[in-house]
Parts: sequence; C-alpha cells; structure tokens
Amino acid sequence: MSERDLYLLAYDVTDDRRLRVSLALARQYATGGQKSVHECFMTSAERGDLLHDYGLVLNERTDRLLLLRLDPRSRTYALGTAEPPTNSGYFYVA
Repeated sequence: MSERDLYLLAYDVTDDRRLRVSLALARQYATGGQKSVHECFMTSAERGDLLHDYGLVLNERTDRLLLLRLDPRSRTYALGTAEPPTNSGYFYVA
C-alpha cells in the first residue's frame, strides 16, 4: 500500500468560476478543512495529479496555491470540546 502524507492545501483565487473549480478539486482529496484551507492525505502520485489539475485551472498571474506537507513526526493538538450528536438514530461523519 502506498504511504500517504498529510498536506495543507490553501488557495487564493480571484475569479468566481476558477474558485468553484478549485474548491471542487480540493474536495476530491480533502479529509477536512474550512473555507479555502483543506487537510489532504495524499500519495505522491495523487499530489502530482492534484498539482497538474490546478495548473490547468489557475491563472499564475493572479491566483495562488500553497501545498504544504506536514511533518509526520509532529503531534496533533485539538482545540475546543467535541459535542456528541443530538440524534443517535443517525450516523454522523465530520
């Protein structure tokens, strides 16, 4: 099985159409995130595919993309308090 690394994917896109396409691309790989910053677990092949696809969408003069590989040795910290689901009859995916 291929090893996956954790990346932060962030973008700043100036055009509404390219912004929608950028969000759709990010969601194909994202496991979480908010607004225009996403957490993505990817293999090196998936990373290459993602960068290729963004290269076809973004305008390099006006748009920005940041793909940052996080150090796998670092610890994870969580802020806040989780709340259990209010309706136990459903399965929630967060």
